[in-house]
Amino acid sequence: MTKSMRRLVLAGWILGAAGAAGAAGAAQGAAFQPCDDAAGKPALAGSLCAVEQVPGDPSGLAGAPAADVRLFVRKFPAPGKTRGQVWLIAGGPGESGASFYGLVPQLRRAFPGFDLVMPDHRGTGFSTRLCPDEEGPASAGGTALAGAEWASCFRRLNENPAYARQFSETNAAHDLKALLERSPREGKTFLYGVSYGTQLVLRTLALGAADVDGVVLDSLVPLQDDATADLSRRSLVTDAVGRAWLGRCDSDAHCRGQVGEPAETAYRRLLVRLESDTALREAVPGKNLRRFFGAMLDVPVAAAMMPHIVKDMNAGKGGWLKHAIGAIEHEAARLGSFPQSPPSIPLVSMISAAENNLRPGMRAEDVKAEEKDLLFVSPLPALLVEPGLPVYARDAQFNRPPARLPRTLVIQAALDPKTPHGAALRHAEVLRKAGPVEVTTVENGAHFVLWTMPSCFEQAARAFVDGAPQPEAVCRNQTVYVTGS
Repeated sequence: MTKSMRRLVLAGWILGAAGAAGAAGAAQGAAFQPCDDAAGKPALAGSLCAVEQVPGDPSGLAGAPAADVRLFVRKFPAPGKTRGQVWLIAGGPGESGASFYGLVPQLRRAFPGFDLVMPDHRGTGFSTRLCPDEEGPASAGGTALAGAEWASCFRRLNENPAYARQFSETNAAHDLKALLERSPREGKTFLYGVSYGTQLVLRTLALGAADVDGVVLDSLVPLQDDATADLSRRSLVTDAVGRAWLGRCDSDAHCRGQVGEPAETAYRRLLVRLESDTALREAVPGKNLRRFFGAMLDVPVAAAMMPHIVKDMNAGKGGWLKHAIGAIEHEAARLGSFPQSPPSIPLVSMISAAENNLRPGMRAEDVKAEEKDLLFVSPLPALLVEPGLPVYARDAQFNRPPARLPRTLVIQAALDPKTPHGAALRHAEVLRKAGPVEVTTVENGAHFVLWTMPSCFEQAARAFVDGAPQPEAVCRNQTVYVTGS
């Protein structure tokens, strides 16, 4: 995988135990000790590492005896006396705690005085992996699958479905609950989750995790029975957000003047041209402009360039396209690159298909038919078709809200192409039956507000942990459109 491709994975475009000793050094059990890799990467300076043993199948639903699972946890202690701890739960599914390592400066400002604790979900990072041989740090592709590792990993899981079922979301929620219960408490405890991490946090609370003082949900996922926004409908969600971006250009006098016509009209003409202009199509990453633009919606500064890219390419030029690719790579680089950064694609496939696909009978031709007239598409619906892995059955925790919810803050972007704003508001309304829920909306923002709109996130999160009222119900991304040339 090239450096650029790694960055695209980190930006959300695609979407074990053997490696834990190398990163955690002498850390064993629940004791945090200096991490061996902290000296080699400035982003990890001062971090502490621990490895925790937990039951392999705490839910008892895998259907076979299970060996213990090892969970890798990294902590960035607060400078000076701590006010407590914030547990940061990554998205995906399939992402590890490394998703946050490059964002520690922003997290320090958002949660001042708190220890930052970042566990690796079972099956990711330096925790026990689904395919320890193929996903180990010393394997051909490192923690990412490469070459023949794909076939051997998938074959191993299909031959051992009970083992694969141990990596369910409910078992991961039991893991987080156990980590919280075993962790020494000093001050307050907050849980932060992003995207899939919001679902995992809520399931952990539904299992009865106690002594949590507050919850921050960044890019709240839809309710699991929301038939308008499950993963099989991701392209429909992406298309609606993409058209909204084009519409904002039309409503902005300067942007409309730059394009010279309605943005959607210009875009449709470009799509027709690309069907026959091979050279122009080759310049697009993946050679698919609808998919490329769909992915760009994750990065507001790049999404704002779309009208200018369209105008430029309709004139046979590629300057704005290159500019946008550079902007995406620059933003993705802020997340950093670490050995455990690549997401676990087997875990992504298995949990996504089991938990968040309300149309499991869809075929490849159904996906193509549904996307035929869309202007923006996501690769995800096609990846849900015949995932090639044993999909576990949903359990009693599916779509079960917590009985009690501590103070909760939802931070949601109005132009989120993954976890749509309307679906998040419907979910938040259900959660209010269990406890107090505040919602802060980021206008013109995108998915993963901590990363895409850090100033809005820091302002909202800092007020929340301080117990202060939210400064405003709406935070605005001021950079809506860039100036064309």
